Amino acid sequence: MIHEWLLHFPQNQPVGWTLLVLSGVATLGLWLGKLRWRGLGLGSAGVLFAGILLGHFGVTIDPGWLGLIREFGLILFVYTIGLQVGPGFFNSLKQQGLVLNSLAAGIVLAGALLAILMGKLGGFNMAVTAGLFAGATTNTPALAAIQEALHNLPGIDAGNLSLPALGYAVAYPFGIFGILLTMLLVRAFFRIDVHAEAAELAQRQRGMTPSLERRSVIVRNADLKECAIREIPGIREGGVVVSRILPESGHLLRNAQASTKIHQGDVLLAVGNERALDKFVAVVGEVSQKDLLETGGLITSDRVLVTSKNVYGRSLRELALSQKHDVTITRLTRGDLELPADAAMRLQFGDLLLIVGSKENVSAAAKTLGNSIQELSQTNFIPVFIGIGLGILLGSIPMNLPGMPSAVRLGLAGGPLLVAILLSHLGRVGPVVWYMPPSANLALRELGIILFLGCVGLKAGAHFVGTLVHGPGLQWMAAGMVITFVPLLLAGWAARVFFKQPFTNICGLLSGSMTDPPALAFANSIVGNDSPSVAYATVYPLTMLLRIVVAQVLILAFTS
Repeated sequence: MIHEWLLHFPQNQPVGWTLLVLSGVATLGLWLGKLRWRGLGLGSAGVLFAGILLGHFGVTIDPGWLGLIREFGLILFVYTIGLQVGPGFFNSLKQQGLVLNSLAAGIVLAGALLAILMGKLGGFNMAVTAGLFAGATTNTPALAAIQEALHNLPGIDAGNLSLPALGYAVAYPFGIFGILLTMLLVRAFFRIDVHAEAAELAQRQRGMTPSLERRSVIVRNADLKECAIREIPGIREGGVVVSRILPESGHLLRNAQASTKIHQGDVLLAVGNERALDKFVAVVGEVSQKDLLETGGLITSDRVLVTSKNVYGRSLRELALSQKHDVTITRLTRGDLELPADAAMRLQFGDLLLIVGSKENVSAAAKTLGNSIQELSQTNFIPVFIGIGLGILLGSIPMNLPGMPSAVRLGLAGGPLLVAILLSHLGRVGPVVWYMPPSANLALRELGIILFLGCVGLKAGAHFVGTLVHGPGLQWMAAGMVITFVPLLLAGWAARVFFKQPFTNICGLLSGSMTDPPALAFANSIVGNDSPSVAYATVYPLTMLLRIVVAQVLILAFTS
């Protein structure tokens, strides 16, 4: 009886069977992804191989359900990636980021050209070649873009739809190993002392971005009598903020504002970097030994979170908190970066402000800013579905380009990704805030990639072993190695020889250009700290977008 029930379960309960199979694929795949060898593992790609394994043994689900779940997972994945990289995307293209992003773009384009060359030399179907490009560069969104582009081609042979996943799976293992090997070869070839270079770089960076200090200063300059704080020479250029003042007359400590007038003998509490404070002291008077933080008075300070929709995206000057609430904002913390408060600085959701003033005034300013931890950790799904809907619409717009066999579309991979980048960069449109807590972003992203890879693996599993053992799988693997290794090695060499990049930047560049977190973890381990993460984060946004676009171009431009 039980045997009969199990035998007919897929036909009698198609929805239940679909969910059961996907749960099994996800469980097995995530377990495989957690297996480590010398710190390396498959991560979420384990779900793809679990799907291939079950697909090889004949486990299938209804094609209609498979397509729906695969595309929904794809949309969740790329949209949350866009939300993550959007705020820093355009800043990453500036200054030092221009060099790193140029090198990363070179890696992407060189990989695409090599993929085309390997495909021509090996006589591979372009669907396979595109899959090799995605797998050799360990980029799952690129695989998603390839699948989407293939589905949009008119008259595409159904047999070609599973080929990109096969190429991806064959090339993926060396894709991971090739990044690590390149880092080790660059270090050995240039005889780099990693720890000495990292220490030197850290010292140089500390000099470029000095930490903030506070200093008590007695006013001795007679020329500053009745001078407003904002009129002190060099105070704005140096980024110094005066938060408290103890009058020479002996009155209680009070809050200092830009319009507060100073007198000889007053003691000011100034905040800024060491060099700026030295110049400030030279102009104003001399350092005082009084600690104004310990001085009695009605002044207090508190750190306040920016969570109100009414202040998001507005500058401190526009908010005029000093005038409205008689408080002084001395510092702004954004992520791991602490900055002196500047009137032109526009607030972002989750910024942390250090506010000085009376207890009542600080509380009033905090109410204006929001200061709600619950709001910061709460996910508002209305913007999520608005953004996804806009992304689907954008991805569906046909664009007729010369030389293309059909209209080009951004598709379900490119549309939501581009919309998410733009919206999260804007931060707010009217009353809608395009912010998602990091924990929610990561959870939805993982769910999306699990659903997508599970479905792709199930579809490709029936042909994987035969292709690898009896078909051209070994040729594909060799081609994938070339696509992985050559661009990385050339970029690492050029970064060191022509652009004099430190090894930490090279490691971050190589990891970020492959959008590979395990490679970043390896880079951090050989450097001994997380400094490669800076270069990784710099090139990640542009690289991710480029790989998705280039993957689609490979299909649309070279598939007949």
